[in-house]
Amino acid sequence: MGRGVVRGGWWWSVFLLIGSQCVAETTPVPALPVTHGVSAVHHPEWSHHAVLYEVNIRQYTPEGTFKAFETHLPRLKKMGVDVLWIMPINPISQKMRKGTLGSYYAVRDYTAVNPEYGSLDDFQHLVAAAHALGMKVILDWVANHTGWDHVWTTQHPDWYLRNAQGELEGYHYTDLSDHHEETWADVIGLDYRKPEVRAGMIEAMSYWVKTADIDGFRCDVAWTLPVDFWDQARAALDHIKPMFLLAEADTPELQMNAFDATYDWTLYHLMIQIAQGHAGVNDLKNLYLNPPRRYPQGAYRMTFTSDHDENSWNGTDRELYGKGVNAMAVLAMTLPGMGLVYSGQEASLDKRLAFFEKDAIDWSNLHQGDFYRRLIALKHRHPALSNDLNAGSLVFLNAHSDHVLAFERRRGRDAVVVAVNLSDTPVTVTIDGQKKPLTLQEWGYVIR
Repeated sequence: MGRGVVRGGWWWSVFLLIGSQCVAETTPVPALPVTHGVSAVHHPEWSHHAVLYEVNIRQYTPEGTFKAFETHLPRLKKMGVDVLWIMPINPISQKMRKGTLGSYYAVRDYTAVNPEYGSLDDFQHLVAAAHALGMKVILDWVANHTGWDHVWTTQHPDWYLRNAQGELEGYHYTDLSDHHEETWADVIGLDYRKPEVRAGMIEAMSYWVKTADIDGFRCDVAWTLPVDFWDQARAALDHIKPMFLLAEADTPELQMNAFDATYDWTLYHLMIQIAQGHAGVNDLKNLYLNPPRRYPQGAYRMTFTSDHDENSWNGTDRELYGKGVNAMAVLAMTLPGMGLVYSGQEASLDKRLAFFEKDAIDWSNLHQGDFYRRLIALKHRHPALSNDLNAGSLVFLNAHSDHVLAFERRRGRDAVVVAVNLSDTPVTVTIDGQKKPLTLQEWGYVIR
């Protein structure tokens, strides 16, 4: 991985010894727990070490178009990106629209392209260009609800949920990840008790696989829909082309037959707490030793430090993690899971992107690009850093410090040792099994 270097006034160092073995007194993680046995989902071969990159077309360039974004593909390929998750590309409803441009997730037509981004031909060209570079493309899909003026409201008005008076109303939901409730006034919910709705949605999803040759979907608020619908959808889509499905959910049952990956919100929130001094090493270990939920063996969890929701509504990397931002990115990319990079993180995105207005990303400084390139290359190089949850693939090492998390990822003869200082104080530690003491600067880390 090269020499230790200075970036932004902080010290970071990454050292790599390929295939290094560690003989140490360890605390083994129990078999990463299963919920109903082993996942029946057949992950695409290309996904095992793949890293996701979320694309916000509206904000990516001043033009906010597919063509303008396409010029960034060679740079993203060089950074090591495997999968482009493209936020919704459908036309946005006018009725009950929020802000000037509206929410990407208030869809007016499932089988059309938002003209602000370009044409269908432009999108097809983008997908083909990504494929030519060896990258996959998944499309953000909003199956739970539509905008108020979606074409189905006139074609199939009986497909929607209604109140006691028989009226359409803003969609009300409960977020299972943190138990809060919201009403989204700009969208209306679909009624999945009706077979016609399920068939119509699967047909709309199939359209994009057949027409644009996409490789899968990121499914918005997936936990709000019946599990058996997603099982049905996965089976139907796989008949067209083997799919990769990411659920915006942390529901284990969704990963039995439908989804390759779900969100690791628990890790995300814990990393913020650690960066802000409200949690520490033992809390992170406990997350894996005594997990709050049990997932199928072989499932993927998406690990991340930001995405479109977190950046816009909860804070920038600097706001959430302070000087610990790179340390948390290291954890997200080396702990079990499928890592995600959000648009602009490689450019040290230091603003909350407006959600309903135009707010272009500043690409003038790409110094974080090399940081992410090194992390992604590490993940690609090592079988031990595969995305799936498997027994014995994570072992905690004793660093004799309350501030340093040390662990080893293993697969076969391959092993990677990671040590991260989760504090703003430099520390020198000796990890059991290692011959020499290790000095870590504030929020410093070493990978061997």
